[in-house]
Amino acid sequence: MADKTTSQASGAPTADSPAAIRNVVLVGPSGGGKTTLVEALLVAAGVINRPGSVVDGTTVCDCDEAEISQQRSVGLALASLEHNGVKVNLIDTPGYADFVGELRAGLRAADCALFVIAANEEIDQPTKSLWLECSQVGMPSAVLVTKLDHARANYDDALAAAQQAFGDKVLPLYVPAGEPCAGLIGLLSQTHFEYANGKRTASHEPAPSYGDALTEMRGRLIEGIIEESEDETLMERYLGGEEIDQSVLIEDLEKAVARGSFFPVIPVCSTTGVGTLELLEVITSGFPSPPEHQLPEVFTPQGKSRNSLPCDPSGPLLAEVVKTTSDPYVGRVSLVRVFSGTISPDATVHVSGHFSSFYGTNGSAPTHADHDEDERIGALSFPLGKQQRPAPTVVAGDICAVGRLSRAETGDTLSAKSDPMVLKPWTMPEPLLPMAVQPHAKTDEDKLAVGLQRLAAEDPTLRIEQNPETHQIVLWTMGEAHAGVVLDALSRRYGVAVDAVELRVPLRETLGGKAKGHGRHVKQSGGHGQFAVCDIEVEPLPEGSGFEFVDKVVGGSVPRQFIPSVEKGVRAQMEKGLLNGAGAGYPVVDIRVTLFDGKAHSVDSSDFAFQMAGGLALREAAAATKVNLLEPVDVVSVVVPDDFVGAVMSDLAGRRGRVVGTDKVGEDRTVVNAEIPEVELTRYAIDLRSLAHGAGSFTRSFARYEPMPEQAAAKVRASA
Repeated sequence: MADKTTSQASGAPTADSPAAIRNVVLVGPSGGGKTTLVEALLVAAGVINRPGSVVDGTTVCDCDEAEISQQRSVGLALASLEHNGVKVNLIDTPGYADFVGELRAGLRAADCALFVIAANEEIDQPTKSLWLECSQVGMPSAVLVTKLDHARANYDDALAAAQQAFGDKVLPLYVPAGEPCAGLIGLLSQTHFEYANGKRTASHEPAPSYGDALTEMRGRLIEGIIEESEDETLMERYLGGEEIDQSVLIEDLEKAVARGSFFPVIPVCSTTGVGTLELLEVITSGFPSPPEHQLPEVFTPQGKSRNSLPCDPSGPLLAEVVKTTSDPYVGRVSLVRVFSGTISPDATVHVSGHFSSFYGTNGSAPTHADHDEDERIGALSFPLGKQQRPAPTVVAGDICAVGRLSRAETGDTLSAKSDPMVLKPWTMPEPLLPMAVQPHAKTDEDKLAVGLQRLAAEDPTLRIEQNPETHQIVLWTMGEAHAGVVLDALSRRYGVAVDAVELRVPLRETLGGKAKGHGRHVKQSGGHGQFAVCDIEVEPLPEGSGFEFVDKVVGGSVPRQFIPSVEKGVRAQMEKGLLNGAGAGYPVVDIRVTLFDGKAHSVDSSDFAFQMAGGLALREAAAATKVNLLEPVDVVSVVVPDDFVGAVMSDLAGRRGRVVGTDKVGEDRTVVNAEIPEVELTRYAIDLRSLAHGAGSFTRSFARYEPMPEQAAAKVRASA
């Protein structure tokens, strides 16, 4: 089969061979110009006539209402074009830290990355974290320097900052020429490309703006490429004065880029189009195609390892849902990367969900429920932002939108009915910012449940918790911006207004010493009355002991059939807490209750009466001794650059935390391990981002319950 692409009448390019496809993800900080660059590339390829504007809300990729109103990307978007017979799928991702889940989905779907930085901005810690995201998955990348026409733009400073932050293998392939940027110079080809009136002309005359510096930059580039070459004699020949053939250098450059060990730098000006054609040529001729990129690990639905599959259109079907969106009118649409085989409309596929055997390495639990079933897919299309362009079939290596997958969620695997498979899921960040919500109107409770269920199916970084102790709905999000997008989607798409309420941390209560309680429940109002009296002794038990009930009644003062009733009443009061005693109304744990005496009436005593007496006795005992509040304590590991370790440790101490140790992570990062009460962690995701300038991350896991200090406990009791 020939490697080629064709364009449908609708304008959507299609590929009949994986070798004719490039899947490119755009990565970089928020505001770096990724979405605007996509517009410029679509114009250069003739897909659209004029570029849209982020400010005006007219770009192809930022088509969601939240993106238009916030003027920034909050979700992954796909736009495709064709250049030199190659289909290019451009995957635009958000740069803000709250939406790193969308970035990781984009890295999973792509085979190479464009790391976008602005010539007028510094490279800060969040930008370095994004570079680390690409490095950790071994993504072949090129560095793009954008906004060259900005008043404060400085290409040389931006290049030097990128080399300092990302390594010495970040070297320019092109440099800008003219003021403001009116063209580029190709260092390998020594060609001067000039842009004027929307057209590009090429000449081999040197640009006056660089002079001897051009020769020096070209020499550093060639040496950098040769250092990556598999031909060990190449450097010796070059240093000996031999002119290395340009085709040899380009071949070695392509191999080094594909290995992820060399990162060419390309300047691009999205507003003038300078550099867009050079970038498209690098993408189509120098970036790896899907067959050159290793597939994720493949397993059976039972979790047994399978041999890796080639990226072959005639092979068994293997695809993955990298993004899910739902609309009240259109229904659920799944963005799918096809790794093997060919997918056709109206075909029946096997959908494999998330399996718990793949989780646990980082202590986090799967966000979605497991499922394993067959579904018939609907129409196929190639997205261009919000526009869906029909697709006849989609071959291995390509990305498409699939309709009518009613049960498939983000991260699910699609395969053939006869040969079900599941891909090892990519690592998703754990949402660590909790927010308690309730519907603004009681009548919206069912709509809220449906809306949250659908949003959780779309977004693996959103976790929904129905806390059985605090009786609150808790949304675990990545940050305030992420929480805002979730609430906006609930209101706009599902018509549910919600109110944020104060988050309650599930505390516990226990008794601080021995005490006796007398419970008397006597009522007479005509007919059968109620009569029950019981005497108990309560004492605390060691942490984690639970509840013990001891029967020491002698002489039948409490009839045998009512002794379980006393225990039941005590247990019920323990669940309610001791709000009317010396407590704050939280569940009581770790106590022993001994029933040693009581009274009964031959007619008026009943199961209910002794339940009431048991609860009253526990409350009286609590009033006669000290009630200790217990708070959950988490083990927290905070990873920050070395420069912020002191500030982080000081902040943890201010949160009543106990630092238990530190360890080095890599060359310039440290992990701080501490134990901190959960009450002090409710907003830590936000506070750490501010404290470490966006460069910190942390994990948390429950350790145990501990007595709350009296000063803090007094505030809780007062608010209760």
